[in-house]
Amino acid sequence: RFEVSEWRRNNQQLFDAAQQERHLSQEVRQEGQTLRNETVLDERDTSGRLSDRIWDVARWRDALERCAQRVDEEMEALTLSKEQSELALAATAVPLEVSHECLTLREGRRGHDLVRDPVEEQLQKEVELIEEVQQRLQKNIDGAFEQVLQEVRQKLTSDLQNKMEALNIDMSCLSLTVKSPDISLKTNPTRIPSSSNPQEWLQFSQYNVARANEALSVSQQTRVDMRLSRAQLRNELDVQRRATEFALRKRIHQEEQAQDELQWQIKKQTQEEMAEMENDIRGLDADLQAKTASLKLAHTRLETRTQRSSVDLCRDQVQHSLLAEVQQLEATIQALKQKLSEAHSLQKLKLHHTRMQFDLSRKQEALSLENRSMNTRTRITSSSGTEEAAVPMVPLMNSSGR
Repeated sequence: RFEVSEWRRNNQQLFDAAQQERHLSQEVRQEGQTLRNETVLDERDTSGRLSDRIWDVARWRDALERCAQRVDEEMEALTLSKEQSELALAATAVPLEVSHECLTLREGRRGHDLVRDPVEEQLQKEVELIEEVQQRLQKNIDGAFEQVLQEVRQKLTSDLQNKMEALNIDMSCLSLTVKSPDISLKTNPTRIPSSSNPQEWLQFSQYNVARANEALSVSQQTRVDMRLSRAQLRNELDVQRRATEFALRKRIHQEEQAQDELQWQIKKQTQEEMAEMENDIRGLDADLQAKTASLKLAHTRLETRTQRSSVDLCRDQVQHSLLAEVQQLEATIQALKQKLSEAHSLQKLKLHHTRMQFDLSRKQEALSLENRSMNTRTRITSSSGTEEAAVPMVPLMNSSGR
């Protein structure tokens, strides 16, 4: 049998061992609870960080989508501006053709009407200006490259696709729980593949957006320059067209005045003078015939009176009068013959009349050519009206079919 003291000591040992075991059990339970709590906290922290990452990726996805949309709109606007410049370039073909046709028509003038007048100078200036305008428009068209925007759009599209893929993956990871059926242990999941750090990730998207904004700014400035250039060139062409048509109208007025004056000279001056000259010649012929008859009469009287005999053959007053009459008639006849000989100026007048009529026909031809040139130039205004009506009909499509 044991002593009471031993019994008590044994009981105390049992009590102390139970207390120690309970203490150890409590520590184990507390440590397990702590571990369980840390696992939950780690999972919550990971989910929170995953949510933040999803928000960052979604924010950059939206920024890239907006930037890509702006690039698409700018590509369409640049394509439209380029096509408007192409239409403006095509519209210069008619004015250039009309100017060349007017120059060719005016080469049909003859004689002194084939002059280097202000109309020809303005037409040549117009041709040179149109050719210069064509070169400048072609330069604008060649400078409207979409290649930079297309490269930027491809970069944005690639980055946007990566963001969408990453966003889908992270959202899928966020939706997983410990009760999800498709979770499992993986082989070496903690391996680190070749990847970028957050700073590089951020700088990559920032660079793509910044490059896109720079390309947009350049393209917008190009469109502004093209629009201003088209307006300036259109104004220059319009000013030159007005100057050419003013010179042409002025030349037509001058030629009409010259034609009217020449017609008046032919009708009222030359033809009337020719008629009067012909009347004078006929009068001179009649007077010459009359004076010749009178001279014959005086000669006959003188010759007949020489047949008087003896003392009656005297130089009386009749004799003196007949001699004076003969002298006067001979002088008059000589003067009439002189006037008739001078009447050859009628032939000169007729020749000049012929030259004037020939010159009038040339002036009429020249005036007809000027009027044809003016009528030909109406094609310019009609073509410009067609151009303005055709611009809104350009389809909004770029070279890549977008």
